[in-house]
Amino acid sequence: MDERELELFFGPQHMGMVGNFSITLKVRGDRVVEARANPGYLHRGFAKMMEYRVWIQNFPLVCRINVMDPDPYELIYAMGVEELAGIEVPERAKYIRTIVMELSRLASHLAWIWAYGNALGFDTIGQWSMGDRDYIIDLLEFLTGGRIYHIYIWPGGVRRDLPDGFEEKTLKILDTLEGHLPEYDDVFFNNRLFVTRARGVAKITKEEAIELGATGQVLRATGVKMDIRKLEPYAAYPYLDFEIPVREDGDSYSRMMLIREEMDQSISIIRQCFKKMPKGPVYHRVPNPFKWKVPKGETYVRMESARGELGLYMVSTGEDKPYRVHFRPPSLPHGILILEKLLKGASIADVGHIMMSLYIAAPEVDR
Repeated sequence: MDERELELFFGPQHMGMVGNFSITLKVRGDRVVEARANPGYLHRGFAKMMEYRVWIQNFPLVCRINVMDPDPYELIYAMGVEELAGIEVPERAKYIRTIVMELSRLASHLAWIWAYGNALGFDTIGQWSMGDRDYIIDLLEFLTGGRIYHIYIWPGGVRRDLPDGFEEKTLKILDTLEGHLPEYDDVFFNNRLFVTRARGVAKITKEEAIELGATGQVLRATGVKMDIRKLEPYAAYPYLDFEIPVREDGDSYSRMMLIREEMDQSISIIRQCFKKMPKGPVYHRVPNPFKWKVPKGETYVRMESARGELGLYMVSTGEDKPYRVHFRPPSLPHGILILEKLLKGASIADVGHIMMSLYIAAPEVDR
């Protein structure tokens, strides 16, 4: 006798769900027949709101597009304005921007280890990673004055130079985190239960990933060595030596292992920045930002956020506000097209960690 098909609502209250995201599942037994993603009706309309504010007033908006990894949005918006206005960024500011990017990446990766661990019932790794994330948040607060939203990067550089003691405190915390990572491996990443639950689950091929617009770990897990930091270097990345980890299997296990391996690279990048950073100014002054009219033109800039390629299309008509602002966030293809594809045929028990392995931030999808 055929099994009956049922409609199951997964999230937004479920622990295996991100933010107010939810998925409507059609299931037969314990298997998913069809999945329909609902990004949550955030509808904050940031891109449209930015068209009604002068250029400098948009920095408190852009960082809210991704709560866990806000700083790349500040940087890409600044890069777009700098491209339109022909503004040069001082060398020291490039290194400081890179440090902020990698600290944000580390904080985001640590939060995601917690989220993925929770989806599988690993409470210990979640407590450890969120505790270590708080050290990173402390550093960003020391530098910028804000714990989550920093509004530190803006056109021409950064708001202020590094405070006294910042380098020493950062290096000490990096040493602490680096000392904890082998314990992460023992308790979680090399744990037989994690490997069994994740390996071979929700596989995507290289061709499918490219066709569906995958980026970041989702793409690199299929063997594609794609990272904007190497492909089109920006900030201080051209002056640094680091690797881009890749894997071949394209499954949930590979995507999470890349997040773990990238943390080693981020720690190395930050240390190199402190060693190579020159002295000098950190800000190239621009006209009064509340009356500033950016020259007419259009541009598309892109960079590598913690989740993958982040793009920004921006148009200026020569006025004191942007005419058009449109972001291409990595979570958009991951959270709709790829998620719905990978959930077909999956076990209900795997839905949460499959979604977490795609590194989806709900506000990036519905912004």
